[in-house]
Amino acid sequence: MDCALEVVIVPVSDVEKAIGFYRDKLGFPIDSDFHPHEHFRAVQVTPPGSACSIVFGKGLGSSAAPGSLQGCHLVVTDIEKAAADLDAAGVENTGPQHFADGAMQPGPDPARAAYGSFIYFSDPDGNSWAVQEVAKHAR
Repeated sequence: MDCALEVVIVPVSDVEKAIGFYRDKLGFPIDSDFHPHEHFRAVQVTPPGSACSIVFGKGLGSSAAPGSLQGCHLVVTDIEKAAADLDAAGVENTGPQHFADGAMQPGPDPARAAYGSFIYFSDPDGNSWAVQEVAKHAR
Protein backbone atom coordinates (compact mmCIF):
# COMPACT_ATOMS: atom_id res chain seq x y z
CA MET A 1 0.00 0.00 0.00
CA ASP A 2 1.38 3.37 -0.98
CA CYS A 3 0.52 6.19 1.37
CA ALA A 4 1.88 9.67 1.85
CA LEU A 5 2.14 11.66 5.03
CA GLU A 6 0.94 15.10 3.97
CA VAL A 7 0.03 17.00 7.15
CA VAL A 8 1.32 17.14 10.72
CA ILE A 9 -0.82 19.09 13.19
CA VAL A 10 1.24 21.15 15.62
CA PRO A 11 -0.58 22.21 18.81
CA VAL A 12 0.09 25.87 19.60
CA SER A 13 -1.22 28.35 22.15
CA ASP A 14 -1.00 31.50 20.01
CA VAL A 15 -1.60 31.39 16.25
CA GLU A 16 0.09 34.73 15.54
CA LYS A 17 3.18 33.75 17.53
CA ALA A 18 3.30 30.45 15.62
CA ILE A 19 3.08 32.33 12.30
CA GLY A 20 5.94 34.53 13.49
CA PHE A 21 8.03 31.44 14.14
CA TYR A 22 7.19 29.08 11.28
CA ARG A 23 6.79 31.66 8.53
CA ASP A 24 8.96 34.56 9.64
CA LYS A 25 11.83 32.74 11.36
CA LEU A 26 11.92 29.36 9.61
CA GLY A 27 10.77 30.70 6.22
CA PHE A 28 7.93 28.21 5.69
CA PRO A 29 5.45 29.90 3.31
CA ILE A 30 1.79 30.03 4.28
CA ASP A 31 -0.25 27.83 1.94
CA SER A 32 -3.58 28.57 3.57
CA ASP A 33 -4.94 30.66 6.43
CA PHE A 34 -8.59 29.67 6.82
CA HIS A 35 -10.58 31.33 9.60
CA PRO A 36 -14.30 31.44 8.85
CA HIS A 37 -15.19 32.56 12.39
CA GLU A 38 -13.58 33.47 15.70
CA HIS A 39 -13.57 29.90 17.06
CA PHE A 40 -11.75 28.24 14.17
CA ARG A 41 -8.53 28.97 12.35
CA ALA A 42 -6.29 26.63 10.38
CA VAL A 43 -2.94 27.86 9.10
CA GLN A 44 -1.02 25.55 6.78
CA VAL A 45 2.68 26.07 6.07
CA THR A 46 5.00 23.84 4.07
CA PRO A 47 8.76 23.64 4.53
CA PRO A 48 10.44 24.40 1.18
CA GLY A 49 11.11 21.12 -0.62
CA SER A 50 8.70 19.11 1.53
CA ALA A 51 5.65 17.14 0.45
CA CYS A 52 4.35 17.28 4.03
CA SER A 53 2.76 20.40 5.47
CA ILE A 54 2.37 21.66 9.02
CA VAL A 55 -1.03 22.84 10.25
CA PHE A 56 -1.66 24.84 13.40
CA GLY A 57 -4.47 27.03 14.62
CA LYS A 58 -7.42 26.90 16.96
CA GLY A 59 -10.54 24.77 17.05
CA LEU A 60 -8.86 22.02 15.04
CA GLY A 61 -10.46 19.25 17.10
CA SER A 62 -7.24 17.99 18.63
CA SER A 63 -6.93 17.52 22.37
CA ALA A 64 -3.14 17.71 22.20
CA ALA A 65 -1.67 20.36 24.49
CA PRO A 66 0.53 23.12 23.05
CA GLY A 67 4.12 21.92 23.15
CA SER A 68 3.23 18.22 23.11
CA LEU A 69 4.56 17.49 19.60
CA GLN A 70 8.00 16.01 20.09
CA GLY A 71 10.67 14.77 17.72
CA CYS A 72 9.35 15.38 14.21
CA HIS A 73 12.27 15.38 11.77
CA LEU A 74 13.01 17.90 9.06
CA VAL A 75 15.50 16.43 6.59
CA VAL A 76 18.26 18.46 4.95
CA THR A 77 21.21 17.63 2.73
CA ASP A 78 23.66 19.94 4.55
CA ILE A 79 23.51 20.04 8.36
CA GLU A 80 26.06 22.85 8.67
CA LYS A 81 24.08 25.09 6.30
CA ALA A 82 20.92 24.27 8.26
CA ALA A 83 22.65 25.29 11.50
CA ALA A 84 23.82 28.55 9.92
CA ASP A 85 20.30 29.26 8.63
CA LEU A 86 18.76 28.62 12.06
CA ASP A 87 21.38 30.81 13.72
CA ALA A 88 20.81 33.62 11.19
CA ALA A 89 17.05 33.43 11.85
CA GLY A 90 17.62 33.69 15.60
CA VAL A 91 16.31 30.19 16.32
CA GLU A 92 17.95 28.68 19.40
CA ASN A 93 19.31 25.25 18.53
CA THR A 94 21.83 22.67 19.62
CA GLY A 95 24.07 23.02 16.60
CA PRO A 96 25.12 19.90 14.69
CA GLN A 97 25.46 16.76 16.79
CA HIS A 98 26.04 13.06 16.18
CA PHE A 99 25.88 9.83 18.17
CA ALA A 100 29.16 8.27 19.31
CA ASP A 101 29.80 5.88 22.16
CA GLY A 102 26.09 5.86 23.00
CA ALA A 103 25.75 9.60 23.51
CA MET A 104 25.36 12.77 21.50
CA GLN A 105 28.62 14.46 20.62
CA PRO A 106 29.14 17.96 19.20
CA GLY A 107 29.63 18.40 15.48
CA PRO A 108 28.37 16.57 12.41
CA ASP A 109 28.97 12.86 12.02
CA PRO A 110 32.69 12.59 11.14
CA ALA A 111 31.91 10.34 8.14
CA ARG A 112 28.88 12.49 7.21
CA ALA A 113 26.89 9.28 7.13
CA ALA A 114 23.30 9.61 6.00
CA TYR A 115 20.96 9.81 9.01
CA GLY A 116 23.94 10.49 11.27
CA SER A 117 23.87 14.23 12.06
CA PHE A 118 21.19 16.17 13.93
CA ILE A 119 20.20 19.61 15.18
CA TYR A 120 17.45 20.07 17.77
CA PHE A 121 15.24 23.11 18.35
CA SER A 122 11.80 24.00 19.71
CA ASP A 123 9.05 26.39 18.72
CA PRO A 124 7.76 29.03 21.18
CA ASP A 125 5.34 26.50 22.74
CA GLY A 126 8.00 23.83 23.24
CA ASN A 127 7.09 21.60 20.30
CA SER A 128 10.43 19.99 19.51
CA TRP A 129 11.94 19.39 16.11
CA ALA A 130 15.00 17.54 14.86
CA VAL A 131 16.88 18.46 11.71
CA GLN A 132 18.56 15.39 10.25
CA GLU A 133 21.16 15.29 7.49
CA VAL A 134 20.42 12.86 4.67
CA ALA A 135 22.40 13.43 1.51
CA LYS A 136 21.09 10.21 -0.06
CA HIS A 137 18.02 8.35 1.17
CA ALA A 138 18.27 4.64 1.90
CA ARG A 139 15.01 3.92 0.07
